[in-house]
Amino acid sequence: MTAATPPLATARLRLRALRVDDAEAMFPSLSDPDLMTWWSRPPFDTVAEVRDYFGPRPDMEGWRCWAITLAGDDQAIGWVATGEKRQGGVSEIGYLLARAHWGSGIAREAVSAVITQIFAEGKRRIFADTDPENTASNALLERLGFRREGLLRGEWETHIGIRDSVIWGLLATEWKD
Repeated sequence: MTAATPPLATARLRLRALRVDDAEAMFPSLSDPDLMTWWSRPPFDTVAEVRDYFGPRPDMEGWRCWAITLAGDDQAIGWVATGEKRQGGVSEIGYLLARAHWGSGIAREAVSAVITQIFAEGKRRIFADTDPENTASNALLERLGFRREGLLRGEWETHIGIRDSVIWGLLATEWKD
């Protein structure tokens, strides 16, 4: 059973459970070919597709997703998602942020808040899976203290072809919030 998605707050942000009605706010990002380059699927064509994607899906059992909103504004500008991958305290993390907010530190602030929450719940390890050419995401993970643990060659077949995958890991004992 998946734990609840508790609301989280930082100095500039409020994180809450992602809702189906966030589809309209997130559609411009999810339909942007450049933003979606490193995603595991091609850009979305319609808001209805995003609504389906945000709705309950069997492949997302065990995952929680926090919408990133600015303090004082409930409109989603991105999200941070985590899913338990193995019993015993191992979770995967992923995130997406609207282009207008890139370079502002919002992704780091939001992902940090979720990492703190996950470790406070007793998880011992969080990992991320990125494309080697996704320099911004790889740099963010490194700044957060994740260690590059490996390269899986030819791991993903995506809309841009067969891609390698970098695995990043962070242990609770290493987290400096």
